Amino acid sequence: MSTDIANVATATRSIRNPVLAGFHPDPSILRVDDDYYLATSTFEWYPGVRVHHSRDLVNWRTLSGVITDRRLLDLRGCGDSNGVWAPDLTYHDGLFYLVYSDVASFASGYWDPQNFLVTAEDIAGPWSDPVKLHGRGFDAALFHDEDGTTWLLSMSADWRPGRDRFGGIEIQQYDRVERRLVGSPRMLFTGTSVGVTEGPHIYRHDGWYWLITAEGGTSWEHQVTVARSRELFGPYEVDPDGPLLTSVGRPDLRLQKAGHGSLVRTQTDEWYLAHLVGRPYSPLGSCVLGRETAIQRVEWPSGEWPKIAGGVPADEVVAPDLPAHPWPAEPETDHFDAPELGLCWSTLRRPASTDWVDLHARPSYLRIHGGQSPVGRQAPSLVARRVGAMHCSLETVVEFDPADHRQLAGITAYYNTLNWHHLYLTRDDDGRTVLQLLSSDNGRRTPYPDLTVDVSGVTRVGLRAVFDGPVVRFDYDLGAGWQPAGVDLDATILSDEHAALIIDGEPAAWGFTGSFLGLWVQDLGGDGAYADFDLATYREQ
Repeated sequence: MSTDIANVATATRSIRNPVLAGFHPDPSILRVDDDYYLATSTFEWYPGVRVHHSRDLVNWRTLSGVITDRRLLDLRGCGDSNGVWAPDLTYHDGLFYLVYSDVASFASGYWDPQNFLVTAEDIAGPWSDPVKLHGRGFDAALFHDEDGTTWLLSMSADWRPGRDRFGGIEIQQYDRVERRLVGSPRMLFTGTSVGVTEGPHIYRHDGWYWLITAEGGTSWEHQVTVARSRELFGPYEVDPDGPLLTSVGRPDLRLQKAGHGSLVRTQTDEWYLAHLVGRPYSPLGSCVLGRETAIQRVEWPSGEWPKIAGGVPADEVVAPDLPAHPWPAEPETDHFDAPELGLCWSTLRRPASTDWVDLHARPSYLRIHGGQSPVGRQAPSLVARRVGAMHCSLETVVEFDPADHRQLAGITAYYNTLNWHHLYLTRDDDGRTVLQLLSSDNGRRTPYPDLTVDVSGVTRVGLRAVFDGPVVRFDYDLGAGWQPAGVDLDATILSDEHAALIIDGEPAAWGFTGSFLGLWVQDLGGDGAYADFDLATYREQ
């Protein structure tokens, strides 16, 4: 692209939100020279902490995930929506620093969080062995001060009955040379009356320390709160004009749940906020796509508070004064020709290791060795990708020879262990290979025996899952073209809202992950069953 064309493109471009569609929550944004990086939460999915790359804040590509093996984090046994929460990505003296929380529980006012730190000279790794930090709270983040010191921030959890579980934001020094926390923690900020104060980030600007926090919880009451102090340890004064960003009280907005933000300053001294949003299918309804990442322009005149136009999330904002930098489009079809899984894929609770994900045994096929049942949390065999649009589909061709009813392979529209739809091949008691459909709604399973299809003698079966707004449909192809599986299924059970369960004021289950489309193989008897998938095509409408 010539300079003239690039300048014209820059003048007319805009950021269209969300910039990361589908399950990409809790963004931490970072600029290093001319490169921008976004790290997002991954919870029970590998690779952990997805990292995205841009050079203009408009066009983004997925680089990879940081946590690719159990050396960095072991998610065996991880509960639904537990695992990797709110990563923080910073850069100092030629080194990338990534802090992430591994949250183990919700029950009875406990979280059991553990925070870790890894470093790398290159964003692509290799990443160091993890440094174990404290477990006093989650949403941990580093701040590198101008005097050369580094500080760890986090929310401060309080388990005691009758107390505020979100006790405030605490700070403790981190020694980069000794790779450990030093000194004593101090309470920095107890938040506003909105409560649920978390997601802290500190920035040094214009002679002030600026503390950015998330408040109100991660759903409809979410907001970004700004406070400032002349001294690192406070006291911090809250912006008298209210939150920097929120969608509270505006059910008409397309982007809801606006909060959990982090700031970035461009090479041309423009400021932007990356933050979390959700797109409900109806006003304050189900967010099947999960919590996504958006970017807003921030006006920050010298001596004043940072402001976002209207204080609400905009669908489209002016792009920074940077040359346009688009990336090649992701191919619709994965033919499984590469030696490793493509960047669009994630795996549930275990890394995509060769003992169960095999791209070499049969060239141009993905062989998935069967794993545990839908409720198994140690070794499931699910290879899936995020649902990024209200109308989208995933289709595949599978070859599978099940021995009995304990062996299943097929395609799924998936949320968590309790909420999913699955179209699969298996062996019936009469010896036939059959295609069957099963749904789970908060653990209540619904079979559809009248829809069973005899596929005996068919070597290759096409399978397709379609998201059509609030409906999920499945189709199959036995060689004569696509046929409907015969029932419309509820897509809204695959949402954060549906997954959440509060008992006596405490979360018994939570929903943070958004929906997936995936390839699922189960070998409930542990007899060595596997399925070969010839291709996978994902399309958005």
